[in-house]
Amino acid sequence: MAQLRIALAQVDPVVGDLPGNADLVARAAADALAAGAHAVVLPEMVLTGYPPEDLVLRGSFVQASLDALTALAARLADEGAGELAVVVGYCGRTEHPVPALGRPAGEPQNSAAVLHRGEVVARYAKHHLPNYGVFDEFRYFVRGDRFPVVRLHGVDVGLAVCEDLWQEGGPVATAREAGVGLLLCLNGSPYERDKDDVRGALVRRRAREAGCAIAYVNMVGGQDELVFDGDSLVVDAAGEVVARAPQWEPHLLVVDLDLPARTLQRTGQVGELAVEHRVLADDPLPAYAPLAPVVAAPLDDEAEVWGALVTATRDYVDKNGFASVVLGLSGGIDSAVVATIACDALGPERVHVVGMPSGWSSSHSVTDAEDLARRQGLAWQVVPIAPVVEAFTAAVHLDGVALENLQARVRGTLLMGLSNQHGHLVLTTGNKSELATGFSTLYGDSAGGFAPIKDVPKTLVWRLARWRNTQGEVIPPDSISKPPSAELAPGQLDSDRLPDYAVLDALLDAYVEHDRGRAELVEAGFDAALVDRVVRLVDAAEYKRRQGPPGPKVTGRAFGRDRRLPITSRWREVVAPGEPEPVEARPEGA
Repeated sequence: MAQLRIALAQVDPVVGDLPGNADLVARAAADALAAGAHAVVLPEMVLTGYPPEDLVLRGSFVQASLDALTALAARLADEGAGELAVVVGYCGRTEHPVPALGRPAGEPQNSAAVLHRGEVVARYAKHHLPNYGVFDEFRYFVRGDRFPVVRLHGVDVGLAVCEDLWQEGGPVATAREAGVGLLLCLNGSPYERDKDDVRGALVRRRAREAGCAIAYVNMVGGQDELVFDGDSLVVDAAGEVVARAPQWEPHLLVVDLDLPARTLQRTGQVGELAVEHRVLADDPLPAYAPLAPVVAAPLDDEAEVWGALVTATRDYVDKNGFASVVLGLSGGIDSAVVATIACDALGPERVHVVGMPSGWSSSHSVTDAEDLARRQGLAWQVVPIAPVVEAFTAAVHLDGVALENLQARVRGTLLMGLSNQHGHLVLTTGNKSELATGFSTLYGDSAGGFAPIKDVPKTLVWRLARWRNTQGEVIPPDSISKPPSAELAPGQLDSDRLPDYAVLDALLDAYVEHDRGRAELVEAGFDAALVDRVVRLVDAAEYKRRQGPPGPKVTGRAFGRDRRLPITSRWREVVAPGEPEPVEARPEGA
C-alpha cells in the first residue's frame, strides 16, 4: 500500500475571469501545500468558470483558456508548488478531426489537466457529454477518447469529469480494466433538492464498480440560474465515505488515503478509451501520521434550499457588480422571504425595501412590512401609489383586471426608477406556483433583475419562512400566518382565483416536474375540472415566463433552463386534437 494526501478545493470561480480563476487555483495550491498535500484537485472548468455556454464557440476564448493553463503551470512552479500535482478543469480543443462525429480539428473540449513542475503533464477530455435538463454539452464540446493515468508517489491516478460518473461505461469501466488505484473526478454539478443524496450514492456505487477510491470535487457558488453546493467527498474502493466537505462554503478538504501501489495493468486501448501512462513519482512515500478524516454533517431540506437561495442571490449581485438591491415589501410571505434571503446574502446595509400601499391595501400590510424592515435593519421607505394610479385612470378608463394590473405596474415602474436613480438591482418576489399559473403581472411584479424564489413552490416558501425563524425570529409571524393576497381589489384573496396551495403545488409537481398528461393527473386523484383549469393556466402563461428575470434552480424541473416549451403551439393537453379549443381569457394578472 502507498499513502497519499490529497486536497479537494471546492471554490467559487467566475465565468470568463481567467486571471481571477487562476488566482483561485494558486491560492488553493498554496493552502494545499501548507496542509502537506501531495495533490490538489479543483472543479470542472475552474479556469474558465462553468458553464461558459457560447463563449466556447469563440476561438479567442478557447485560446485564452489554453494560454492561461500553460501560464498557470509555470506560475505554480515559480511560487513553490512545482512538486504538488495540481489538477484543474479548463476549456481545451481537439488536435485532430473527428470524422465519426463530423467535427474538424480545433473544436472545444471540456478538459482537465495535471500540472506538475511547471508543465502540463497530462490532459483529459470529458468522455460523456450531458445533453438533458440544464446541459447542452453536445452543442459545444467534442468528447474525449483518451484516459491518462499519472503515477504519483507510487499510486496510479486516473481522471474523469462529472457526467463520466453518471453514465455507464467510459472512464469508470476503463479505470477498472486498467487497474488504477485512485480516480479523481472534477465536477460542476448544479444543485437541486435531494441531489446530494443521489450524488453520494452514485459516487459510492461507481467506486465499487471501478474497484478504486474516488475523490469527487464540486464547485460552490451561483452562475446565473445555476447554483453549486460543493458537497465534495472521498470514498474508498468499498464505497465507504472517507471524507465530506460542507455545502455552500468554499472549503479545502484534506484527506489521507491508503491506496494500492503501482496497480496499472494495461495501457493502449482499454474499452472505449486509450490509456496513456505518465510517471511523476514512482516510489511510494515513507510512512507518515495520517490526519483525522472530516465528514461534514448533512443539512436538512429547508437549510439546504435556503443555502442555495442565499448563495445564488449573493453571487448574482456581486459577480454582476451591483452594490445594493431593492424590492417591494408588501407585508406578505413572498416579499418577506425574499427580503430575508437578500439580507442574509448581502447584509442589511445593502438591502432597500419599499412599501407601496394602494387604495385597497390593508393597514397591517404596511405595519407588517415595517416590522420586518425594523427586525432586520433594512433601509425602509413608504411610497403610496394611489395618487399615481389616479393620474392614470384620469387619462384612460380602466376597470377589473386591467385596473388591478395597473397598480402592479405602477409599483414596478417605481422600483425600476429607484434602480435607475441609485444603481440598485430590483429583486422580484414571485414564487414558482405563481409563475406556473401566470398569477403575476407583466411589467409589474414580474419586472426586475433577479427572482430569488422563482423556482420555489408556495408551500415551500412557507416552510422556509418557518425554518428561518427558528434561527432567529426575523420574519413577523403575521406575515406567515395571514391568508395570501395581492390586495389589488377589495377583500381579494389568492384563494378566490387559485385552489388551495397544497393541492395546487401537488398538481403542478405532477404536471410540470413529471410531465403527467391529463388522463394521468385525473387517474392520480386530481379533480378533472381542476386539472383542466390549472393546465390551461400553465400552458397559457408560457409567454409570460419567457419575459421574466433569471432566478436560481432548486427543483428538478425549473422553468427556463429545464422546461422549454414553444410559446406558439396549438397542442393543448386538456383538448383532444381536432376538437375546438375552449375560449378562455388569458390568465389573471396578464
